[in-house]
This record gives sequence, C-alpha cells and structure tokens, in this order.
Amino acid sequence: MPTAMTPAARRIFLAVAVIALGGVAVSSVSLYHHYGSSKTNYCDFGESFNCDIVNRSIYSTVFGVPDALIGIVGYTGLFVVAFFFRDRAGAARTLLLGAAAGLAFALYLTYIEALVLATWCILCLSSLTLIFLITLLAAVLVGRAARVG
Repeated sequence: MPTAMTPAARRIFLAVAVIALGGVAVSSVSLYHHYGSSKTNYCDFGESFNCDIVNRSIYSTVFGVPDALIGIVGYTGLFVVAFFFRDRAGAARTLLLGAAAGLAFALYLTYIEALVLATWCILCLSSLTLIFLITLLAAVLVGRAARVG
C-alpha cells in the first residue's frame, strides 16, 4: 500500500539507491578479482594492504559462496527496496533491517581483516563505508517515519 512521502524522504531513498549501486559495483569488482588468477595492482601496498590476500583467503567465501556475490545480492536487494518499493509502508524498516544485516557481515569481515589476516583491502573498506552510509540513512528514514506516524 503506497504511503505519502516528503521530498526529503524521497531524496534519502534516492541516495540509498545510488549508494547501493555503488555497492554493486564494488562487489562486482571484488568478485571478478576473487576468481582472477593475476595479481591486482591497485591494492597492493605490501603485506598489510593487499586485496588479493583478503579476496582469495579462506574467509572470502561462506559455504562456498563468495562474499562478494553475497554483497552483490544484498546491495541489489537494497537498491530494489529503495528505488522500486520506497512508496510502500515498511520500506524504511525493510531497508534498515537489510542494511543492518549487511553492516554486521561487513564488520565481521573487517574483524577478519584486522585480527586474523592482518591485511586490509580497499574494496572491502569501500563496501564497509557504503553499507554504513546506507544503514545510517535507513535509520534516519525510520526515525522520521516514527516522528510523523
């Protein structure tokens, strides 16, 4: 059921959709390099900052599914909600729930980078930043809806 939406809320949903597309792009590059066999140059700054080490480690999959593919699916879902279903009741809560799940997964992977692999990845940190922004914007939407409703 469609709900009335303020112009500010519409802009926030649009921002979430754009950021989610950025997440799809970052995750797609990561997936490409996950399956690649050649060394990447854009993220090789020695042992402590190397995307190949992170992206091809045993932690780069969950039950055989690449983390990057999980990211593509998750960001696509967030985009669909923010762009196509933004007028539906509960869209903001759905975004917040999905984004919070994605943020929890990204924080887990950041923990792995920091304390297990001791190596950082530009793509992973970029994805962490994007999902954090989406979570923050979704929380703003939920907060605004609670004040209005």
